[in-house]
Amino acid sequence: MALMLKRKLPLLLCALALQASAGEFLCCQDKASGRRVCGDTLPGQCRGEAYRVYDSSGNLLREVGPPLSAEQKIAAAEEVRRKRERDAAEREQRRKDQALLDTYARVEDIDISQRKAENDVMLLIRDYKAKLADAQQRQQKLKNESEFYLNKAKPAGLDSDLRNAAHEIRTQAELIESKQKELMAIREKYDADRNRYFEITGRRRPASRTR
Repeated sequence: MALMLKRKLPLLLCALALQASAGEFLCCQDKASGRRVCGDTLPGQCRGEAYRVYDSSGNLLREVGPPLSAEQKIAAAEEVRRKRERDAAEREQRRKDQALLDTYARVEDIDISQRKAENDVMLLIRDYKAKLADAQQRQQKLKNESEFYLNKAKPAGLDSDLRNAAHEIRTQAELIESKQKELMAIREKYDADRNRYFEITGRRRPASRTR
Protein backbone atom coordinates (compact mmCIF):
# COMPACT_ATOMS: atom_id res chain seq x y z
CA MET A 1 0.00 0.00 0.00
CA ALA A 2 2.80 2.40 0.91
CA LEU A 3 4.60 1.56 -2.33
CA MET A 4 1.49 2.24 -4.41
CA LEU A 5 0.96 5.58 -2.65
CA LYS A 6 4.58 6.49 -3.30
CA ARG A 7 4.17 5.79 -7.02
CA LYS A 8 0.97 7.86 -7.25
CA LEU A 9 2.33 10.80 -5.26
CA PRO A 10 3.79 12.74 -8.25
CA LEU A 11 0.48 12.44 -10.11
CA LEU A 12 -1.46 13.55 -7.04
CA LEU A 13 0.82 16.54 -6.58
CA CYS A 14 0.29 17.54 -10.21
CA ALA A 15 -3.47 17.18 -9.84
CA LEU A 16 -3.48 19.31 -6.68
CA ALA A 17 -1.38 21.94 -8.43
CA LEU A 18 -3.78 22.03 -11.35
CA GLN A 19 -6.81 22.43 -9.06
CA ALA A 20 -5.13 25.23 -7.13
CA SER A 21 -4.96 27.57 -10.08
CA ALA A 22 -7.35 28.72 -12.82
CA GLY A 23 -4.52 29.02 -15.33
CA GLU A 24 -2.77 26.56 -17.57
CA PHE A 25 -0.15 24.05 -16.47
CA LEU A 26 2.67 22.60 -18.47
CA CYS A 27 3.81 19.03 -17.87
CA CYS A 28 6.44 16.70 -19.27
CA GLN A 29 8.16 13.44 -18.47
CA ASP A 30 11.39 13.96 -16.58
CA LYS A 31 13.95 11.75 -18.30
CA ALA A 32 16.14 11.56 -15.22
CA SER A 33 13.48 10.34 -12.77
CA GLY A 34 10.87 9.01 -15.19
CA ARG A 35 8.24 11.07 -13.38
CA ARG A 36 5.88 13.68 -14.73
CA VAL A 37 6.70 17.23 -13.67
CA CYS A 38 4.32 20.17 -13.96
CA GLY A 39 4.33 23.91 -13.43
CA ASP A 40 2.46 27.07 -14.29
CA THR A 41 5.56 27.88 -16.34
CA LEU A 42 7.67 25.38 -18.23
CA PRO A 43 9.72 23.38 -15.67
CA GLY A 44 13.43 23.25 -16.17
CA GLN A 45 13.28 19.50 -16.80
CA CYS A 46 11.01 20.18 -19.79
CA ARG A 47 13.43 22.50 -21.60
CA GLY A 48 14.16 21.07 -25.01
CA GLU A 49 11.59 18.31 -24.54
CA ALA A 50 8.02 17.68 -25.70
CA TYR A 51 5.38 18.74 -23.18
CA ARG A 52 1.63 18.96 -22.70
CA VAL A 53 -0.56 21.87 -21.66
CA TYR A 54 -3.54 21.25 -19.33
CA ASP A 55 -6.28 23.49 -18.02
CA SER A 56 -7.04 23.83 -14.33
CA SER A 57 -9.36 20.81 -14.49
CA GLY A 58 -6.64 18.58 -15.83
CA ASN A 59 -8.01 18.50 -19.39
CA LEU A 60 -5.41 18.28 -22.14
CA LEU A 61 -5.42 21.47 -24.20
CA ARG A 62 -2.56 20.82 -26.60
CA GLU A 63 0.69 19.01 -27.08
CA VAL A 64 3.93 20.78 -27.94
CA GLY A 65 6.64 18.84 -29.71
CA PRO A 66 10.35 19.12 -28.98
CA PRO A 67 12.32 21.99 -30.58
CA LEU A 68 13.07 21.48 -34.26
CA SER A 69 16.54 20.78 -35.54
CA ALA A 70 18.16 23.24 -37.94
CA GLU A 71 17.20 21.03 -40.89
CA GLN A 72 13.63 20.70 -39.61
CA LYS A 73 13.34 24.47 -39.21
CA ILE A 74 14.47 24.98 -42.80
CA ALA A 75 12.00 22.38 -44.02
CA ALA A 76 9.19 23.91 -41.96
CA ALA A 77 9.97 27.40 -43.25
CA GLU A 78 9.99 26.08 -46.81
CA GLU A 79 6.62 24.43 -46.30
CA VAL A 80 5.21 27.69 -44.92
CA ARG A 81 6.54 29.51 -47.99
CA ARG A 82 5.01 26.97 -50.35
CA LYS A 83 1.68 27.16 -48.52
CA ARG A 84 1.65 30.95 -48.79
CA GLU A 85 2.35 30.67 -52.51
CA ARG A 86 -0.44 28.11 -52.92
CA ASP A 87 -2.85 30.29 -50.97
CA ALA A 88 -1.90 33.36 -53.03
CA ALA A 89 -2.33 31.40 -56.27
CA GLU A 90 -5.73 30.15 -55.15
CA ARG A 91 -6.86 33.68 -54.22
CA GLU A 92 -5.67 34.97 -57.60
CA GLN A 93 -7.49 32.17 -59.40
CA ARG A 94 -10.70 32.95 -57.51
CA ARG A 95 -10.32 36.61 -58.45
CA LYS A 96 -9.83 35.72 -62.12
CA ASP A 97 -12.78 33.33 -62.06
CA GLN A 98 -15.04 35.99 -60.60
CA ALA A 99 -13.83 38.52 -63.14
CA LEU A 100 -14.58 36.02 -65.91
CA LEU A 101 -18.13 35.49 -64.65
CA ASP A 102 -18.63 39.24 -64.23
CA THR A 103 -17.49 39.82 -67.82
CA TYR A 104 -19.40 37.04 -69.57
CA ALA A 105 -22.97 36.16 -68.68
CA ARG A 106 -22.99 33.35 -71.24
CA VAL A 107 -20.46 31.53 -73.37
CA GLU A 108 -21.79 33.26 -76.48
CA ASP A 109 -20.51 36.54 -75.05
CA ILE A 110 -16.99 35.09 -75.19
CA ASP A 111 -17.48 34.24 -78.86
CA ILE A 112 -18.69 37.76 -79.64
CA SER A 113 -15.78 39.38 -77.80
CA GLN A 114 -13.29 37.10 -79.53
CA ARG A 115 -14.63 37.85 -83.00
CA LYS A 116 -14.42 41.60 -82.35
CA ALA A 117 -10.83 41.34 -81.07
CA GLU A 118 -9.80 39.18 -84.03
CA ASN A 119 -11.48 41.46 -86.56
CA ASP A 120 -9.69 44.52 -85.16
CA VAL A 121 -6.32 42.83 -85.57
CA MET A 122 -7.12 41.37 -89.00
CA LEU A 123 -8.08 44.84 -90.28
CA LEU A 124 -4.64 46.08 -89.25
CA ILE A 125 -2.97 43.08 -90.89
CA ARG A 126 -4.85 43.81 -94.11
CA ASP A 127 -3.74 47.45 -93.97
CA TYR A 128 -0.10 46.48 -93.36
CA LYS A 129 -0.19 43.94 -96.21
CA ALA A 130 -1.50 46.63 -98.60
CA LYS A 131 1.33 48.96 -97.53
CA LEU A 132 3.81 46.11 -97.94
CA ALA A 133 2.59 45.42 -101.47
CA ASP A 134 2.87 49.12 -102.36
CA ALA A 135 6.40 49.26 -100.98
CA GLN A 136 7.38 46.11 -102.89
CA GLN A 137 6.00 47.55 -106.14
CA ARG A 138 7.81 50.82 -105.52
CA GLN A 139 11.03 48.96 -104.78
CA GLN A 140 10.74 46.91 -107.99
CA LYS A 141 10.13 50.05 -110.03
CA LEU A 142 13.16 51.70 -108.46
CA LYS A 143 15.28 48.60 -109.11
CA ASN A 144 14.26 48.62 -112.78
CA GLU A 145 15.14 52.29 -112.97
CA SER A 146 18.47 51.66 -111.28
CA GLU A 147 19.33 48.94 -113.81
CA PHE A 148 18.64 51.39 -116.62
CA TYR A 149 21.32 53.63 -115.16
CA LEU A 150 23.73 50.74 -114.59
CA ASN A 151 26.45 52.33 -116.71
CA LYS A 152 25.21 55.88 -116.38
CA ALA A 153 25.05 58.49 -113.68
CA LYS A 154 22.02 57.81 -111.48
CA PRO A 155 19.53 60.56 -110.77
CA ALA A 156 19.95 62.21 -107.39
CA GLY A 157 18.01 60.42 -104.65
CA LEU A 158 17.55 57.09 -106.48
CA ASP A 159 19.72 55.10 -104.08
CA SER A 160 18.09 56.85 -101.14
CA ASP A 161 14.64 55.95 -102.49
CA LEU A 162 15.73 52.32 -102.79
CA ARG A 163 16.90 52.28 -99.19
CA ASN A 164 13.66 53.86 -98.02
CA ALA A 165 11.63 51.30 -99.95
CA ALA A 166 13.61 48.43 -98.41
CA HIS A 167 13.13 49.93 -94.94
CA GLU A 168 9.39 50.26 -95.52
CA ILE A 169 9.18 46.63 -96.62
CA ARG A 170 10.99 45.45 -93.47
CA THR A 171 8.81 47.65 -91.27
CA GLN A 172 5.53 46.43 -92.73
CA ALA A 173 6.70 42.80 -92.66
CA GLU A 174 7.59 43.13 -88.97
CA LEU A 175 4.22 44.73 -88.21
CA ILE A 176 2.41 41.92 -90.00
CA GLU A 177 4.38 39.29 -88.08
CA SER A 178 3.68 41.06 -84.79
CA LYS A 179 -0.05 41.25 -85.46
CA GLN A 180 -0.18 37.62 -86.55
CA LYS A 181 1.37 36.65 -83.21
CA GLU A 182 -1.16 38.89 -81.47
CA LEU A 183 -3.95 37.13 -83.37
CA MET A 184 -2.70 33.75 -82.15
CA ALA A 185 -2.48 35.08 -78.58
CA ILE A 186 -6.06 36.34 -78.80
CA ARG A 187 -7.28 32.92 -79.89
CA GLU A 188 -5.34 31.20 -77.11
CA LYS A 189 -6.70 33.66 -74.54
CA TYR A 190 -10.32 33.23 -75.52
CA ASP A 191 -9.95 29.46 -75.80
CA ALA A 192 -8.59 29.46 -72.25
CA ASP A 193 -11.40 31.75 -71.06
CA ARG A 194 -13.97 29.52 -72.74
CA ASN A 195 -12.53 26.34 -71.21
CA ARG A 196 -12.39 27.89 -67.75
CA TYR A 197 -15.92 29.21 -68.11
CA PHE A 198 -17.20 25.69 -68.71
CA GLU A 199 -15.17 24.40 -65.76
CA ILE A 200 -16.38 26.90 -63.16
CA THR A 201 -20.02 26.96 -64.34
CA GLY A 202 -20.30 23.23 -64.87
CA ARG A 203 -22.12 23.83 -68.13
CA ARG A 204 -21.87 21.31 -70.94
CA ARG A 205 -19.62 22.12 -73.86
CA PRO A 206 -21.36 22.09 -77.26
CA ALA A 207 -20.48 19.10 -79.43
CA SER A 208 -19.17 21.39 -82.18
CA ARG A 209 -18.67 25.12 -82.44
CA THR A 210 -18.04 27.56 -85.26
CA ARG A 211 -16.57 30.97 -84.69
